[in-house]
Amino acid sequence: MLVYSADNGPRFTYITSFFLGKLCGLSISVTNDPMELRDYPGLAICYDEAKLSPRSIHIKPCGLLSEEGLQALDPVVGSWGELPCFFSTDGDIPFDILSASFFLITRYEEYLPHEKDLYGRYPHTSSLAYNKSFLHLPLVDLWAAAFRNLFPVAEAGVLQRSFSFVPTYDIDIAWAYLNKGFVRNLGGFLKSLGSGNWQQVEKRFQVLRGMRPDPFDVYEWLDALHLRYSLKPIYFFLLAKQNSEYDKNILPSNKEMKNLVSYHSSEYKTGIHPSWRSRTNLTLFENEIRTLENICGLPVKNSRFHYIAFNLPADYRKLQDQGIDSDFSMGYGTINGFRASVSIPFPWYDLERESSTDLMVYPYCWMDANSYYEQLYEPAQAFAELKSYHDVVKSVKGQLMTISHNNFLSDEPGFSGWKDVYEIFLDQVVYSDL
Repeated sequence: MLVYSADNGPRFTYITSFFLGKLCGLSISVTNDPMELRDYPGLAICYDEAKLSPRSIHIKPCGLLSEEGLQALDPVVGSWGELPCFFSTDGDIPFDILSASFFLITRYEEYLPHEKDLYGRYPHTSSLAYNKSFLHLPLVDLWAAAFRNLFPVAEAGVLQRSFSFVPTYDIDIAWAYLNKGFVRNLGGFLKSLGSGNWQQVEKRFQVLRGMRPDPFDVYEWLDALHLRYSLKPIYFFLLAKQNSEYDKNILPSNKEMKNLVSYHSSEYKTGIHPSWRSRTNLTLFENEIRTLENICGLPVKNSRFHYIAFNLPADYRKLQDQGIDSDFSMGYGTINGFRASVSIPFPWYDLERESSTDLMVYPYCWMDANSYYEQLYEPAQAFAELKSYHDVVKSVKGQLMTISHNNFLSDEPGFSGWKDVYEIFLDQVVYSDL
């Protein structure tokens, strides 16, 4: 497939490679020679103000891909068939699909001035996807599917993509009672006694005496699920060396914690879950990565920020500086949906430096904590939401990535039904894909 553009700058090169190559599955070559386009015997794409070849599909540029730097943008959202679209132009399709995809995938709006939320993050309420009601859609995947349908199958070739499901887990609190030490458990006893929660007192006592399992210890159960459904999960471990208000895991100096991390790193892909305190302390950030490396005996290549607390571009550059090449934080910590409006991994584009990077971004669309704490869903509602994401991602042969927490999969009263939601989803929905 020949693609013509008079301006083949870094933005154009990046988005054509990802959108046309990766998402649409087209084998493309790019030219800035109008004569080559006119002489080309096959179907082509003309990205220009004028349609230079009658056999080409004409996409009229809105100008974003030829710009440098950032401009204040307020896209007007219209429609392309049943799909929302923006950056309206009058080519063969009614908008600049390449610029719109670039805007969403690069998180262009997150580089523009905005107010942070309570945790210093970009708020989902500032996003175009939320305000125009398409956050629940992998819109760029859907655009790609619709755009590819404009080409005859013989000329477009065979799309070599299939749906995949990748479960991931954030281990923020490895055990509810075990391995917390005398002081923390004494504090827990006193707190329960003070509130008159005798059931909690009895449960803590029984767990510490070995009379019943720790409720957050669901690791063998998860192992069985992964084996049954041939899943390849990814675990992210919070390894702060000191507890704080938002960092409450078992310390990595604890022998059982080391064993837990070591076991999972030998069986599955693992990554660092940088602590809350490390997000503003580079020394702590580096120490946590080295801690995981020392336990696993392997270099750390994967990361997901705790509380999904990151800002572009500084925090992604920080990952790169530490040799991390895959980030799994591309979603919101306040609502489920597609933050970058795409389901499959993509290379991060640093808008300030106007360059594509080697850091791969793995987007997720569903997290149990969002459903529970932020959206206030009951388990049945969470199941319906999760299934809806599964169905739309499967329809575009994308990648469904979810985040679960071991404490949500426990038998604690506050999480009653959430373990069932996950198991039923795997049994009734994921199993049907195998």
